[in-house]
Amino acid sequence: MKPEDFRASATRPFTGEEYLASLRDDREIYIYGDRVKDVTSHPAFRNAAASMARLYDALHDPQSKEKLCWETDTGNGGYTHKFFRYARSADELRQQRDAIAEWSRLTYGWMGRTPDYKAAFGSALGANPGFYGRFEDNAKTWYKRIQEACLYLNHAIVNPPIDRDKPVDQVKDVFISVDEEVDGGIVVSGAKVVATNSALTHYNFVGQGSAQLLGDNTDFALMFIAPMNTPGMKLICRPSYELVAGIAGSPFDYPLSSRFDENDAILVMDKVFIPWENVLIYRDFERCKQWFPQGGFGRLFPMQGCTRLAVKLDFITGALYKALQCTGSLEFRGVQAQVGEVVAWRNLFWSLTDAMYGNASEWHGGAFLPSAEALQAYRVLAPQAYPEIKKTIEQVVASGLIYLPSGVRDLHNPQLDKYLSTYCRGSGGMGHRERIKILKLLWDAIGSEFGGRHELYEINYAGSQDEIRMQALRQAVGSGAMKGMLGMVEQCMGDYDENGWTVPHLHNPDDINVLDRIRQ
Repeated sequence: MKPEDFRASATRPFTGEEYLASLRDDREIYIYGDRVKDVTSHPAFRNAAASMARLYDALHDPQSKEKLCWETDTGNGGYTHKFFRYARSADELRQQRDAIAEWSRLTYGWMGRTPDYKAAFGSALGANPGFYGRFEDNAKTWYKRIQEACLYLNHAIVNPPIDRDKPVDQVKDVFISVDEEVDGGIVVSGAKVVATNSALTHYNFVGQGSAQLLGDNTDFALMFIAPMNTPGMKLICRPSYELVAGIAGSPFDYPLSSRFDENDAILVMDKVFIPWENVLIYRDFERCKQWFPQGGFGRLFPMQGCTRLAVKLDFITGALYKALQCTGSLEFRGVQAQVGEVVAWRNLFWSLTDAMYGNASEWHGGAFLPSAEALQAYRVLAPQAYPEIKKTIEQVVASGLIYLPSGVRDLHNPQLDKYLSTYCRGSGGMGHRERIKILKLLWDAIGSEFGGRHELYEINYAGSQDEIRMQALRQAVGSGAMKGMLGMVEQCMGDYDENGWTVPHLHNPDDINVLDRIRQ
């Protein structure tokens, strides 16, 4: 049974209830040494799953459906989230941006791998299926399937950080490769890492990252899609921040990590059968190398990522401001200046989303892609911005972030609450419960294990630090922008030579130069 078969109607996306039901498919998820029987009810995943289900419900809610959805273009007469159908104008890109933001606000920007993230991949399949050569029909089919149900895909494209200085064919015991061809498809084995939130997705796209040394063994030159319940495919998860929050605290203590934890995992494939209809690239190094810049996903996912980050910075900026209000620090000029810098970072990323659709360009099949210059700016600047914002919060809120009781149970102890009401009260007449609530929220955002993971996530979200900068350079050279920049410099240098100005509108200093007058 396919995940999309859990829907009561084939002309609409999943409801929240249908989405949760579709995850109960005997997938192999492991955490703390045990196999998870049901990710929708296990305390390590259940609130994250419920948060995701809420997104699906929003697609059908009359209050949000119009903002989020368009009619499909597949001929099924249904509707879908706007980012699951490729845009045919700059204004449609703007509408997609707004839909991404609307969805992201339901998680306050804290879930980065929601279904619309990989919708960028699905849309590109529909706009440019020809990129996949002999698997073009597979691309068309998957575009239709992903769009009509709003299927939840994630990807696993990062090889385990083992012998990264070697081509992949020299690490065959680790990296995913073809074991053999069999009737109806291929058998693959190996591992990928990170696989963020894959425990809660329908399918995983397996491919190569943008900076990988591929070598010359075509066993590694492949990309495919695999259902999460594929026999032989396993996820080995990192610790669950959601579970820890439930064991050691309450929603009051961990309001973010207890519901928005996107678990990262090791994806293991042990002789997994992949049917031909799920294969997109096979034994084709050139397509593997060109997939990121030319396949379309690399031009589309940054709009989702930048919009999601902008929403997240709205939240962080508001939380910072509120924290400074309750500590009485907001009236200091230096503090105001630092908060202003955080506001400027927030403004920058919203402005980049405006530039992405405002300077869009037409691509294959009448599709429009966001501005390459804007998306490269986002990819380079986001890893710089997030640590700077975190550092600013730590500097201006300072001890307020750790000057907190151990948990809500302290508030429920009358003897302790008496002291807390005095020594933890907020400024301006704010009660201690409100102050503690605000600061625990901010701590969970930047100081908890959940918060630390988010900093690491934002720093590495777009890929290798060197690679994203090199891609920005390559884009400038390839687009002709660098030629224009060089032309401006060369024109400037042409305005003068060793004898003075070469342009008629400027005056040489022969009549005023002092050095000429004192020459012996």
